[in-house]
Amino acid sequence: MRTRPQRTIAQPASIEGVGLHTGEKGTMRFLPAEVDHGVRFIRVDLAGAPEVRVRPENAHFDPGAGRRTILQQDGVQIHTMEHVLAAVAGLGIDNLRIEVSTMEVPEGHDGSSAPIARALMAAGLADQVKPTRHIKVTKPVHWAEGRVELSAVPYDGLRITFQIEYDHPAIGVQERTLDITPEVFLEQVAPARTFVLERDLEALRAAGWIKGGRLESAIVVGQSGVLNDEPLRFPDEFVRHKILDLIGDLFILGGPVLGHFTARRSGHQGHVAFVKRLKETLPLPGRRAGGSPEEWDTTAIMDLMPHRYPFLLVDRILRIEEGAEIEGLKNVTINEPFFQGHFPGQPTMPGVLILEAMAQVGGMLMLNSVDDPSNKLMYFMGIDGAKFRRPVVPGDQLRFTVKLLNAKRRTMKMRGEAFVEGQLVAEAELLATVVDRRA
Repeated sequence: MRTRPQRTIAQPASIEGVGLHTGEKGTMRFLPAEVDHGVRFIRVDLAGAPEVRVRPENAHFDPGAGRRTILQQDGVQIHTMEHVLAAVAGLGIDNLRIEVSTMEVPEGHDGSSAPIARALMAAGLADQVKPTRHIKVTKPVHWAEGRVELSAVPYDGLRITFQIEYDHPAIGVQERTLDITPEVFLEQVAPARTFVLERDLEALRAAGWIKGGRLESAIVVGQSGVLNDEPLRFPDEFVRHKILDLIGDLFILGGPVLGHFTARRSGHQGHVAFVKRLKETLPLPGRRAGGSPEEWDTTAIMDLMPHRYPFLLVDRILRIEEGAEIEGLKNVTINEPFFQGHFPGQPTMPGVLILEAMAQVGGMLMLNSVDDPSNKLMYFMGIDGAKFRRPVVPGDQLRFTVKLLNAKRRTMKMRGEAFVEGQLVAEAELLATVVDRRA
């Protein structure tokens, strides 16, 4: 079970630079943020300093805006933030406020994430009191358009395989697989610079792009090879920069990801489309219209849990603290099939089903903590100290809080409590294990 504390920076840091495409000079200021804040950009150049959250529903790709990713919330845009998000993701930062003075994030002078990563490291990384919530690939996901392909499969960590293919002898076909840790990111990914073919420069300028581009801010590849004074930092620096871009674009999911991601001939447009496919396909919070970004609705729950009608007894997960605690809801209605016989004329929810609902909420905590949960089941092993304080009847809403007491390999002991309108109605300690599903 992979857990680590949430992380922010210990003190403010800032970077000044020029937007690669707009050419506007700007400042980017990094500020510590509280637990569960996530990463947000703040446009301090606009009235009211509006925020743009890093969320998949805010991701946008505009073919007329060039080779960049865009975040947009309530009409407010942030452009070209992928190198910033790559540094945030690569260093394992969960909570951060990023104040920007222009629409486009100013580049860190060399077309890589290294200056941004150095600024964040100089500010210091600070662990926080709650565990991070990883976004896990729980089943294979695939997206393709033309010759562009992206896929993801479960993996205990973040592994990226990227293949590029350019009709240019200085680049050609390159492929690299890396397991991304902060150390690997700093040493092998962050220094990789963006690149452009010299033959494409005029078309890009004619389209109004790369107004802030300089020979020092990208690798320029001419007919005879690299035109920069500085040689390549890696023999395969081109594909490493593509890995950097994908790390940044994947963070748009809203937090750190776990899985093995494979990309072939992809760019920002494909990355954004794939992020949206992941959002639709994986059991992720935030699907319910009007709900909290932390909530899991029934469809997301069923992506993770094997239970179905009439034995799925969880309607919503309100929050998950990975490897620690979970809170969920069960709406009790007269349509429950067990009320036909328990009891006619005085419908009462069986205590054993209250415990089952409590265990299913705990099961979401367990399955969210293991690799490849779509191929796992949770089995009850024991119940201790079960107590029922008052009957649960149609019209009640059960709110469950389940806390992890200890975990050994795939066996976990949890304490659950059930409330109706703030009143404790049931409690128990639950022992359960995770097993492989039979083929």
